Amino acid sequence: MKKIYYLSTCNTCTRIINELELPEGFQLQDIKTEPITEQQIEEMRALTDSYENLFSKRARLYKELGLKEKSLSENDFKNYILEHYTFLKRPVILFNDQIFIGNSKKTVASAKTAIHAK
Repeated sequence: MKKIYYLSTCNTCTRIINELELPEGFQLQDIKTEPITEQQIEEMRALTDSYENLFSKRARLYKELGLKEKSLSENDFKNYILEHYTFLKRPVILFNDQIFIGNSKKTVASAKTAIHAK
């Protein structure tokens, strides 16, 4: 699978997608206009340790809803991501059987290396 879940209004996501120099065949899904399905989040979860890894604790709603003070379960993380796109740590890059989550330099560099490996 070659797919990127991102937000088209996010400058960081746009910069990373340009930086990755994606080859043909990549599917881009703007999670604001095309929300994530339960099947899609389960596919992502299968490639990482937990739903928490996919969850953005930097989201404005995280603080507004007081989630920082709550003890969230794996199911809570999953449900919040499905409920509102802002809770997905972006971008999420799926390449073959690998997943790259977030926008850290190390993550982006690893994704670029994997995508362009010969």
